[in-house]
Amino acid sequence: MAVLLCSMTKIIKIKPKSFKNTKYFPGCAGNPFDRVLHSLEKLENIPSLVMNILLILLALLGGLPYYLKNQSIPLMTGALAMFFFLDYILLSILPASRRSFGPPKVVTLILACLRVPFAWLPAGWNLGFEIAGTLLVIYGFYIEPFWLDVHQKSFISSKLSGDQPLRVLHISDLHIERLTRREKSIIEKVKQLSPDMILFTGDVLNLSYIHDSIAQSDAISFFNQLSAPLGVYGVSGSPAVDFPEFFSRLSRSTPLQWLNNESFLIDTPTGLINLLGVTCTHNPDLDQQTLSELLDVKHTTNDAIKLLLYHSPDLSPNSSQLGVDLQLSGHTHGGQVRLPLIGALFAGSLYGKHFEAGRYIVNGMPLYISRGLGMEGAIAPRVRFLCRPELILWKFCGSNNQN
Repeated sequence: MAVLLCSMTKIIKIKPKSFKNTKYFPGCAGNPFDRVLHSLEKLENIPSLVMNILLILLALLGGLPYYLKNQSIPLMTGALAMFFFLDYILLSILPASRRSFGPPKVVTLILACLRVPFAWLPAGWNLGFEIAGTLLVIYGFYIEPFWLDVHQKSFISSKLSGDQPLRVLHISDLHIERLTRREKSIIEKVKQLSPDMILFTGDVLNLSYIHDSIAQSDAISFFNQLSAPLGVYGVSGSPAVDFPEFFSRLSRSTPLQWLNNESFLIDTPTGLINLLGVTCTHNPDLDQQTLSELLDVKHTTNDAIKLLLYHSPDLSPNSSQLGVDLQLSGHTHGGQVRLPLIGALFAGSLYGKHFEAGRYIVNGMPLYISRGLGMEGAIAPRVRFLCRPELILWKFCGSNNQN
């Protein structure tokens, strides 16, 4: 028996769905979200003159209600154009300051479209909302993506014992573009935490940089700076991000031990940990079969904690019925942008908003979905809002030792 000690745990009873008729899976090349990201990315090549004309037209649209009423162009039109160009400057500075490396033109146009309706508000209110918009851009692009949230969780099981808890660090969804201040702060935090074991649940590179040699070298450099007495273990992430060729190179060149549909039994001072690493295809029907094979009695022992590393939370309805004691996942990024009461605007899960981020009990099995550390890539804005990047330090201990 195992339990998570934590607040705000989401308790879900859910039957596994069959996806035999599903054509597109999240995290795989060719799904609708992936096609939108890459098709819009082409718009980044529009000439600057064309972009400026589009921004001016959007500014005129913002002043259209006033013009129709008063037959004159309002001052708000000029102010709105200034806010548009300020957004563009702020987004363009991000790569120059080595914070993030997203395309500024299309994101500026997206922000401009979001700003236009607020320009239609009564005088005074419209200006206030546009100023607030700029502050949100600064916060969402410059502050929160680098505001690392480091926190502790407890996992208690009768299968564990020992005087001291086992310290296990969970990291996920790095999406490295370059070694920025975020990656450097992560490495520094890992050294400060001094975990006994490090577990990684996939997505090494940013979607825009999966073939970029510098990003690949920086990712290798990042993992070479991770160490733990009991080892660094991980699984690959989405097929569209973590190509087997690069992940194999990563595991050969760094301390990372790739669990590619493998189980690994670790004898720790706190008890036996059976790591189950399933390579994510994003098709739970296929990956359940792989997990079932890993859980065969020839490969595992009932005395060990069965700890599943799997990139997506979508396997949890299946794994919860197969005797897994704890599943660690990522993939959703918590949505990256969350709103109060609403939560994630988009979760990238086959189960919709059932699985977003945080602690769950799925059919009695503990599941934790990391918000991740990096950001998606392609045309997706390098933004986080109410969804800070996170490192989770787990304390594994027996039911008689909960200190």
